[in-house]
Amino acid sequence: MASRFTIRLTATRVLNTTRNVALADHAEFARSPWSRFRGLMAQKAIEPGYGLVIEPCNSIHMFFMRFAIDAVFLDKEGRVVYIADSIKPWRISRIVRKAKRVIEMPSGTCQRTGTKPGDLVAFN
Repeated sequence: MASRFTIRLTATRVLNTTRNVALADHAEFARSPWSRFRGLMAQKAIEPGYGLVIEPCNSIHMFFMRFAIDAVFLDKEGRVVYIADSIKPWRISRIVRKAKRVIEMPSGTCQRTGTKPGDLVAFN
């Protein structure tokens, strides 16, 4: 039985279906209060193609982080409602009232994939 503090519950692929491009080839979910708070804090870096999906979530913090990330905020239908490009350590994102989950990915992912607000994201 997995600990309730475990981040890595399910691995999946994250696709921007509007642009037909993968945002993350390997994404993991953070659903417990502890795993959502901890996020990527313990990581020294994240590899290209990795994503952490935090749910439920409508804002993030970058406390104790060592690197910048892209954060994509999704509504309940999976539509991008806000993007925090290259958010740096020791910052806090704005509260995105319509967001139900956030995908944290390596900095530059959104620019590389052309992801914009309004795009539809799917998990498979």
